[in-house]
Amino acid sequence: MSATTPETPTKLQLLELLAAIGTAQWRDFAAAAAHHGLTSTQAKVLAQLNGPLPMRALATLLVCDASNVTGIIDRLEGRGLVRREPDASDRRVKNVVATDEGREVIRRVREEMQATHGALDTLGAEDSATLYGLLARLRPGMENNA
Repeated sequence: MSATTPETPTKLQLLELLAAIGTAQWRDFAAAAAHHGLTSTQAKVLAQLNGPLPMRALATLLVCDASNVTGIIDRLEGRGLVRREPDASDRRVKNVVATDEGREVIRRVREEMQATHGALDTLGAEDSATLYGLLARLRPGMENNA
């Protein structure tokens, strides 16, 4: 596509661009997480914990076996970044909750994603608003089909 000739991109072109951006963002996230002594998966767990989340739901989000989540949570809990607590409605279910320290670490990880921040800084206010609106429209369909 050129700047002078508007062309509607194909779905394949859009998918390739989304994949490239997603890969670069994930690499930036992993590097920032490593700076805090976290694996990218441990940081992803912390990023998902906006409230109590059952261990099984974490396994679904991470697309892995529940037994893998146990080890990840053990390590995060050992560092004081999360805690397990019984679910109020079903005490057999263990919820994972981020501690204040865990929330602070993931905040710093996101803040230190320099490549991602730099890329976003190239957008003006109008472009940022447009991108946000487009991504917000795509998000429900992507999350509901995961």
